[in-house]
Amino acid sequence: MNAAAEPAQGLPDATPPGTEVSPRQALLEQARGALLIDVREAAECAAGQARGAIAVPCGRLEARIAELAPEPGQPILLLCATGQRSLAAAATLCGRGYRRVASVAGGFSRWQAEGLPLADAALDADSMQRYARQLQLPQVGVAGQKRLASARIAILGAGGLGSPAALYLAAAGVGHLTLIDDDAVERSNLQRQVLHADARVGMAKTDSAHLTLTALNPHIHIQTRRERLVAGNVERLLAGHDLVIDGSDNFPTRYLLTAASQRLRLPLIYGAVERFGGQLSVFDPRRADSPCYRCLFPEPPAAGDAPNCSEAGVLGVLPGIVGLLQATEALKLILGLGESLVGRLLCFDALGMQFHALQLPRNPHCPGCSGAATGSGPLEVEASRAAAPACTRVSAAGS
Repeated sequence: MNAAAEPAQGLPDATPPGTEVSPRQALLEQARGALLIDVREAAECAAGQARGAIAVPCGRLEARIAELAPEPGQPILLLCATGQRSLAAAATLCGRGYRRVASVAGGFSRWQAEGLPLADAALDADSMQRYARQLQLPQVGVAGQKRLASARIAILGAGGLGSPAALYLAAAGVGHLTLIDDDAVERSNLQRQVLHADARVGMAKTDSAHLTLTALNPHIHIQTRRERLVAGNVERLLAGHDLVIDGSDNFPTRYLLTAASQRLRLPLIYGAVERFGGQLSVFDPRRADSPCYRCLFPEPPAAGDAPNCSEAGVLGVLPGIVGLLQATEALKLILGLGESLVGRLLCFDALGMQFHALQLPRNPHCPGCSGAATGSGPLEVEASRAAAPACTRVSAAGS
């Protein structure tokens, strides 16, 4: 094994096997562009990490190194607890053709003892293990996981769409979920509303959902509101959240939700299913170019032209597919990743197994979001809800 090297101009073009650098030299190499990889296990990293280090356990290093360092000449520094595992990992990378690899002598123990910079407060051991797979994504990491933990998402409806959305947002570690639904579990729900179980038929959907979600992830906060969405409570129920997921199944509720999200400037993730198809979009009133739901449906259709699932039927997996896509859009918005569906309507045809996206520009004459809009307030929408035929005045329970 070579003594810890202290080169003045960075790692040489070819480091012999067993090359080590001191923690201080590793810090300098980092500043020169070297990649610092912490090969400890997630539970170990929970106790603290070197600033700027990427956590990749030894067992995953070979699978991920091409993504992290696509060029074999990339300088790579490996860090473990005391410097032993990192030496073995360095030998593995040298065998894979990487030419500039070194182990940090003394590992994280010495890094910490020398008072070198540490990452911001790490996650606890449970979180490091629970979210290990998404923490490995450079676009998420500890900082992104903390954003998820501080996020607040309201889900309207603990039914077909709300079930998969809530399950995956809870699993991802979204710190605060508010479930809004005034319905009770029925046996006919169980074919698609996977938050619930046969033994809970007759139980409030919010209570059933709370049991399922806390069993999945006891470290997040689940707030339940067994209320029907009306003009008098909609802004109170949604205020203080970062975004809203629409799991409702009727036009009056969606208009009410749209009006409130516009006033509160909350992104609204819309989804709908019927028979063998579904659609999805994001309406973000924070963006000047974003349409709203009423750009898509300026006025409600006749009741017979837009039956809900109890009338038209739906293949059980359809709400699962669309609800998962809604959860995906929510995570992207919270993490600031990728391109959202603002300005596009994503349509899914299960029989043809095809997705296609339609352009959905903002309507300059929209009755809901244009500068000339005069009638998009919650009270007017609630009046239309009250005037709707009885068959459409259902709860916001999702499809």
